[in-house]
Amino acid sequence: MQIIHRLVYKTYTSGVFRLLRDLCREMDSKLLNLIVIPALVSLQSGCSEPELSEKPISLAEVNEAVVEFISTPEETNPFYEESPLYLNYPRFDRIQDAHYLPAFERGMEEELEEIEAIVNQPDQPSFDNTILALELTGQLLDRVARVFYAISSAHTNDEIRALEQQLAPRLAGHEDNILLNPDLFERVGIIYEQRDDLALEPESMRLLEKYYTEFVRGGAALSVPEQQHMKELNAEIASFETLYSQNILSEVNDLAVIVDTEEELTGLDQALITAAREEAAARDLDGKYVLPLLNTSSQPALASLQNRALREIIHSISLSRGSRGGDFDNTEVLSNVLRLRAERAQLLGYDNHAHFILEDRTAQTVAAVNNRLAELTTPALANVNREAVDLQQMIYDDGQDFELASWDWDFYTEKLRLARYDFDAKELRPYFELNNVLLKGVFFAAEQLYGITFKEQISLPVYQEDVRVFEVYDTTGTTLAIFIADFYARPTKRGGAWMNSYVSQSNLLNTRPIVANHLNITKPSEGEVTLLTFDEVTTMFHEFGHALHGMFSAVEYPYFSGTSVPRDFVEYPSQVNEMWAIWPEVLANYAIHHETGQSMPQELLEKVLSTQTFNQGFETTEYLAASILDQALHQLNTDEIPVGDEIMEFERSTFQGAGIVLDSVPPRYRSTYFNHIMGGYHAGYYSYIWSEVLDADSVDWFKENGGLTRENGDHFRQTLLSRGGADDAMTLFRKFRGRDPDITPLLERRGLN
Repeated sequence: MQIIHRLVYKTYTSGVFRLLRDLCREMDSKLLNLIVIPALVSLQSGCSEPELSEKPISLAEVNEAVVEFISTPEETNPFYEESPLYLNYPRFDRIQDAHYLPAFERGMEEELEEIEAIVNQPDQPSFDNTILALELTGQLLDRVARVFYAISSAHTNDEIRALEQQLAPRLAGHEDNILLNPDLFERVGIIYEQRDDLALEPESMRLLEKYYTEFVRGGAALSVPEQQHMKELNAEIASFETLYSQNILSEVNDLAVIVDTEEELTGLDQALITAAREEAAARDLDGKYVLPLLNTSSQPALASLQNRALREIIHSISLSRGSRGGDFDNTEVLSNVLRLRAERAQLLGYDNHAHFILEDRTAQTVAAVNNRLAELTTPALANVNREAVDLQQMIYDDGQDFELASWDWDFYTEKLRLARYDFDAKELRPYFELNNVLLKGVFFAAEQLYGITFKEQISLPVYQEDVRVFEVYDTTGTTLAIFIADFYARPTKRGGAWMNSYVSQSNLLNTRPIVANHLNITKPSEGEVTLLTFDEVTTMFHEFGHALHGMFSAVEYPYFSGTSVPRDFVEYPSQVNEMWAIWPEVLANYAIHHETGQSMPQELLEKVLSTQTFNQGFETTEYLAASILDQALHQLNTDEIPVGDEIMEFERSTFQGAGIVLDSVPPRYRSTYFNHIMGGYHAGYYSYIWSEVLDADSVDWFKENGGLTRENGDHFRQTLLSRGGADDAMTLFRKFRGRDPDITPLLERRGLN
């Protein structure tokens, strides 16, 4: 029923038979004899284990025939019915921008009618006729929302951006119309009060409790005037959040750094120089070079550019985003968001927005988060100060006399890494060709650990030419999921890396997952191979950890499917998956020189491993700085919210109070380009370090139990990954680990002990 984050689908006896049934309706008898009947025979014979293992059933191979014979007039909106493609894969070949708004409008109308049907039924409230019925509402709206918001992040345009602005308050209002429906809340409340007498299964009981809590936190228990005010607040918040995120993308594209000569780019990898030249040409800047900005404060080029003046320019421009005035300034926008969030929290009876958010997370309290951040900040600052001394000495050793600045940090860190470990991070890139990393690294680790396999499919449509699609097979040879890989950066794509789901798993609805991973890797010139940095490799493993969480889901209700877990738990499985990037067996399989075909030398591997705690003071501090800023902004009440330009001064004073020197170690994200806090991470950016405590402890478990084995993978999958949000998050961790988490492995990993 949560229209953006939790999407539900119609239930039939089987997804495969549903597709075949729909085919039967549309195809003539000749095609039926050629495709459908043999497919049915194959399905029947496939009930025996040997045949399934020998030849997996895949209807993706007949999609071209499906597309050819299904009659879908151009004027028909493809969202109005379930996609006829395999596993309800989106009709990217049919979807047009003009389809979104009518589908949203019809979807909202249909869902309200479904809600009214629940409210107006004469039978007494029951789990089936109210809670289960809620799980089945809003199917059209869910279908279009899932695609629209995926595309608005991955491949937007002016029309989509304008529609985002239009839809934000309307969707917020629509959700309020459901959560603030007094008759619906009354039915939910009656069932909730009777819950101990209903003999519900554990997952059903949890679903009931979650719905009740969702209504209360949505304002259902407020007075009518308070509810009206709540609606106004939610609409305004949604509009400002959308504007903030759109401004970030506009700033990234508007502030790309233009360089006049190749000489100024000395030190930068040649492939990146070529990409910069081609980017300039694409912008009608022939003869120049354009360095697009990533959404983080630090920019990758700073690690290798020898030109200090250019490093300062890039860094200064990066930090200025959203706070330099003009059309895309985010200071006032952020101030409005903070004020409205604080007002909403107080309306609901909470001290501040952070208090409201954390109540529903594993951390539970503001004090718990503040204490954890403080506990880590002290050793991190001590570490970063030691690192700064070493870097300053490197500057002096270079015959320079300037003081270390934030734009120097990455450059001299790499010089120090080379001097201390005889290791240049650029040595790694020739061994990290994208396709090898994906197929022989990310997929290989999953195959070894979980027994799943992958096959690329070209018959399914995509929304952009660089996007790839893979069918994922389970240990029995049956289709587990579809995985979409979208790795290259482009102006139409937001910064960062993320996972999203087009279809969620549910036993109730008999649906299987369709999940996607998105990165922002610079695309090389045509004919050139894509070589990754080690950070990009780690990110690919990380995001695939999210994908596995979605693909392995085995829950009854879509409410709990896949990554539908507390925000400060969702990063945990993805962080665990990062460990396989440097696991010797995995690394040896994918780290192959793209020209010589030689494996990465053992001594280079040992250097990679030996530097794992190197520069952790800086990396931990920049992360903690952003987390502290996020909490500081959201622990304010309405009277304390900084206005406009005061945001930047508040930011500086926050860092000073925490002992962080902004000029040396800027936060990973500053207030005005902190996209996480407009998504699901507001008052929640601490989640990464909170989850990393669980992650580091789990890595130790894998090492203690033999590492990359099917037994270990099956245990992790069964006890944790498959359960989604169907059980309490920390209960799942204890089932996997056998005890409560221990922070010691994290301190050791980051060199903070």
